[in-house]
Amino acid sequence: MIQVRSLPSNGLRAVANVHPTDSIKAAAGQVAYDMMKYYDGNVTGRIPGNLPDPYYWWQCGAMFGSLLDYYFYTGDGQYNDLVTQGMLHQVGPNNDYMTPNQTKTTGNDDQGFWAMSALTAAEQRFPNPPEDQPQWLALAQAVFNTQALRWDTQFCGGGLRWQVFTFNTGYDYKNTISNGVFFNIAARLAKYTGNQTYADWAERVWDWSNDVGFIQDYHFFDGAHTTLNCNDTNRVQWTYNAGVYMLGAANMYNFSIQTGGSDKWRERVDNIFNQTSMFYTPNPPNVMQEQACEPYGTCNTDNFSFKAYLARWMAATTKVAPYMYDRVMEKIRASAAAAALQCSGGASGTLCGIKWSDGAKYDGTTGVGQQMSALEVMQSLLISRVAAPVTQDTGGISKGDPSAGSAGTFDPTLPQATIERKDRVGAGILTTLVLVSGIGSAWWMIS
Repeated sequence: MIQVRSLPSNGLRAVANVHPTDSIKAAAGQVAYDMMKYYDGNVTGRIPGNLPDPYYWWQCGAMFGSLLDYYFYTGDGQYNDLVTQGMLHQVGPNNDYMTPNQTKTTGNDDQGFWAMSALTAAEQRFPNPPEDQPQWLALAQAVFNTQALRWDTQFCGGGLRWQVFTFNTGYDYKNTISNGVFFNIAARLAKYTGNQTYADWAERVWDWSNDVGFIQDYHFFDGAHTTLNCNDTNRVQWTYNAGVYMLGAANMYNFSIQTGGSDKWRERVDNIFNQTSMFYTPNPPNVMQEQACEPYGTCNTDNFSFKAYLARWMAATTKVAPYMYDRVMEKIRASAAAAALQCSGGASGTLCGIKWSDGAKYDGTTGVGQQMSALEVMQSLLISRVAAPVTQDTGGISKGDPSAGSAGTFDPTLPQATIERKDRVGAGILTTLVLVSGIGSAWWMIS
């Protein structure tokens, strides 16, 4: 198992009072330590880059994203080798995170979460893999390439399906997170590489998401079915849908400053952030809440992790759209303090629940998602102390490959007409389980 030191629980109490940097780092270290107790990918006979049941494959890629942030914020590299080992072990035969043993659960958002972690590694100058291994930037480009080929205009006028393979339940569903992840990757690749074609794809995904009705007045609804030409929008709203589009829009704002097109993206960033007010409790104020399930006690294993991504992407937004800092940090500070109080469970008195608005009254839930959510919001307190994400022109060290993941047959730098293909597979991910009745009447809807 993982050999790491436990840290004193008083670090968590310090965060609850928003104490200085060292206390925040100590608290983040405790939460990360408790999170990594769930990971067994470095144990003999187990698979690097996998979490045990009941966790799906995508959540391990998302967890590695939290550990990348942990190293970036705190400088504590004790998990770096595990992150590199796991992220490289899961790349698949074409180095594009299409792993054969995950075909029953691989969707566009699953694959995309791994790509976003790889892109984070490039942006944060995380140590490069060995030269004979795929590189972080190239892995993100590979996933972008595979997903661009899946853009499906036969139904709903475009978009990615939920599931990649026709034999998986959900192949007939196009969801917001799959398309939001693709948008996020495209926008960040545009900023990192300076390549306009990535930006063009980001524009395309944003426009389609609006046209199809997944974005309405900056509310982000879950998705719709291809069998009904996406006319049956599921109006449930999750924190991570708003977050993934927020960071993508912020990168487009930053990318567009030099071309004079930033005003519309600034407006979009502002409006997305404003509409996330629905995800915060009024009492105590500004404490993040997963409205669709948390008040009802119906969150599932995936849902427990969603607040991690909103916190992560809100904090990252402040580095590419710095004018957002004060507004974002008002939410982060209140949520981090509440999350720290909630990390009071288990025999250690440090395990984190998900119901941060309950303060020190531990809600009795435990798991990777709860730890990841608390970790991301706590370590986001340190966002002002780290550098902005690098690009290939501002200190980036990761090597790219514009044709990665497609056997050299696809180059996104070519004109749009060139990259249109008639034969596309579907798309998607294991995420909110909207096709089952688990949450039922707990959906948080806007009528």
